[in-house]
Amino acid sequence: MTPAQQRWASRLPMNTVVLFVPQQEAWVVERMGRFHRILEPGLNLLIPILDRIRYVQSLKEIVIDIPEQSAVSLDNVTLQIDGVLYLRILDAFKASYGVQDPEYAVTQLAQTTMRSELGKLTLDKVFRERESLNSNIVHSINQASDAWGIRCLRYEIKDIQVPPRVKDSMQMQVEAERKKRATVLDSEGTREADINVAEGRKQAQILASEGEKAEQINKATGVAQAILAKAEAKSKAICLLSEALTEQNGNAAASLTVAEQYVSAFSNLAKKSNTVLLPSNTGDVSGMVTQAMTIYSTLSKPRLKVENIKTKKEPSEEPPVQATSVQ
Repeated sequence: MTPAQQRWASRLPMNTVVLFVPQQEAWVVERMGRFHRILEPGLNLLIPILDRIRYVQSLKEIVIDIPEQSAVSLDNVTLQIDGVLYLRILDAFKASYGVQDPEYAVTQLAQTTMRSELGKLTLDKVFRERESLNSNIVHSINQASDAWGIRCLRYEIKDIQVPPRVKDSMQMQVEAERKKRATVLDSEGTREADINVAEGRKQAQILASEGEKAEQINKATGVAQAILAKAEAKSKAICLLSEALTEQNGNAAASLTVAEQYVSAFSNLAKKSNTVLLPSNTGDVSGMVTQAMTIYSTLSKPRLKVENIKTKKEPSEEPPVQATSVQ
């Protein structure tokens, strides 16, 4: 007799006419050796000698420890694997008369199914697809245990042990994979750093060129504005000079200005160069001023003639007396 059968036999209560069945238990009663009925939780009455409690089934969830066993994977690697099985009895009649020992039958079925499922997977997939392996084992157990009135709820693999050599090779493979990832990450980091440095240099050159461009534009704008300001100032100076020359004693003022510039020019000759070219009549300041004023008078005569011609061509609206006074 198996340990499970001994446990069940020791738990069988005696027929004392009045029985109290605990909750979540099913007592199978035989009358004269034949199945009679299943006692419900609570108060039950039996006939002595004729009725006998033959089986006591627990309707709670049962946990069965699957012992360690060896299995061969698809790539011919021997594994030592164990697990835990969770099941529940749904039909007490089938569990009592459908199989001799339900726990033993389910345990053997779980072991054979686990070996069969492991033979379909390689070693790497056994570790990666443990959840899928558990679900496949549960599905296979439920197909066979349906006739026993037992429902497998879930199956969990506790531990998977591989041979020492295989474990060493797997460790080396893991270390090589980690070194590979580290090398790849290092190279990617170096590449990203180089890209960032190149991008920074590019942006710096672009900003520097834009700054230089803006600086040149500002300088050109400043030079242009300075030239315009100088031109406007010179234009205003010439206008003021022309107006001053038309006034009384304008020629005398021009002569004085020419004389001052003449004297200033001679005073600066020796400062800029050691070689000085002087005219023969250097000491004749009055002659030089007279010569400059002669040149100015010669240049101003054509302008006066042009102005007189324009004045004659334009019709005069003033009275004849005023015209005569102008001439």
